[in-house]
Amino acid sequence: MIEKLFNKQTQETEEHWVSISDVMAGLMVIFLFIAISYMVNANNENQKLVMLKQKIEKFLDAYRDLQVDLSEDLRAEFEGNLAKKKQFQTEWRGNLDMETLSIRFGRPFMQGNAAVPDVFKNVLRDFFPRYIAILTKSEYKDKIAEIRIEGHTSSEWHHEVTPDEAYFNNMELSQNRSRNVLRYTLGIENSKITQNKRWIKKNLTANGLSSSQPILDSVGDLLIENKEESRRVEFRVVTKSEKLIDEIKELIEEFAEGGEVN
Repeated sequence: MIEKLFNKQTQETEEHWVSISDVMAGLMVIFLFIAISYMVNANNENQKLVMLKQKIEKFLDAYRDLQVDLSEDLRAEFEGNLAKKKQFQTEWRGNLDMETLSIRFGRPFMQGNAAVPDVFKNVLRDFFPRYIAILTKSEYKDKIAEIRIEGHTSSEWHHEVTPDEAYFNNMELSQNRSRNVLRYTLGIENSKITQNKRWIKKNLTANGLSSSQPILDSVGDLLIENKEESRRVEFRVVTKSEKLIDEIKELIEEFAEGGEVN
C-alpha cells in the first residue's frame, strides 16, 4: 500500500542516496552481526557470547523501530500532499522516500536562480511547521542527529563550460538554494518553529550537492540522467546511527577484554 502511495515505479528506477557515514555504519553492523552469529553457532555453550548477540539484536531492533515509526508518522501526515494520482502532479510536486526518511520537492526553483519562488514559499509555510511538529515529538527529538536541507541540480549549465566548471557552478547554485530555504523556514511565524528554534538551529543544515546525486531513468540497458527530476530540494532526517555503532563497539571491546557484558 505504501509503495502504491509513493510511486513504486519511481522508487524502483531512482537510486536511494544516503551519506557515506550511513552506508559505512550499516555495513559495519552487518559484518559485526554475521561474525557474532558465526561465533555463537560455533560455541552455543558460551553464555557470555549469547548475551552479547542478544544485546546487539536489541540495539538493532530499537534502531529499526525508530526508522519505521518515524517514516510512518511522516507518511500519515503528508501523504495527502505528496501522493500522486495517475499522471497528475501533486500540489507539492513531491514524494516521500521511506527508506532514507527523505521528502523530495521536485523543481522548486527557476532554472539557474537561487531565490525561493513564492509558490515554493507557500509550500514551505504549510510543510515545515508540520514537519517540525513530528520531529520534535518526545520519542524522536533526542534521537535525531541532523535535518538536512539538500539542494540538487542537473549536470548541465546554461553557458558553454567544461563539465568541471558546470559542476562547481552548480555546487554554488545548489548551496545558495539550500541556504535560502533554511533562512526562509527559520523565519516562518509559527509556534512550532519559534518554540523549537534553538533545537532547529542545532540540527538543521544546508547542503549544496550540485549534480553529484542525479535522478536516473532506465532507458533500455542504460541509466540516463533525468535532468528535470534531478533539479530538486530534499529534507532528510539523519538519526543517531553513530551512537548505535559506538554502543556495539563498546560491547565487542568488553567481550574481547574478557569483561562482563552489561
